Amino acid sequence: MSIENEGWQKFDIETIVSTCLSSLEAEAPDGMRPGEVVLLFTDNDAVHELNREWRGKDKPTNVLSFPAEDFPVPEGEAAPLGDIALALETCLSEADEKDISPEAHLSHLILHGILHLLGYDHISDSDAAEMEDLERRLLARIGIADPYGSAADGESDA
Repeated sequence: MSIENEGWQKFDIETIVSTCLSSLEAEAPDGMRPGEVVLLFTDNDAVHELNREWRGKDKPTNVLSFPAEDFPVPEGEAAPLGDIALALETCLSEADEKDISPEAHLSHLILHGILHLLGYDHISDSDAAEMEDLERRLLARIGIADPYGSAADGESDA
């Protein structure tokens, strides 16, 4: 975990991440191997640059996910899943627009990004429905309301 923008320091990032991971572990299917994720808490400028370089989109976004390459990992060791970058200003403005706490929105974005690293996507309607259903369950486990309810969630480019 790397915090590159001091604005993130006003949040208890370690607790938010730990809570998200606990929710994921509770929903994990039997036999699922542990994985490692690198989280980068940064700003719009850095995410804008990453989005332009890796996705050809010349704009900032809330969260980006970069899956790791598949390679053999010894039994019992955590496999690297990939990296996630989160943009402070976008996260805060979206939370404000949705009238939810930044912590709740950040939890959603972290889980959303990790699900992308686990192979979930929202390109097709059926894939989006599956991913959103899992996000709802994961967030409900940690006491966060359905982000896709009456106030539709913003676009994620994870």
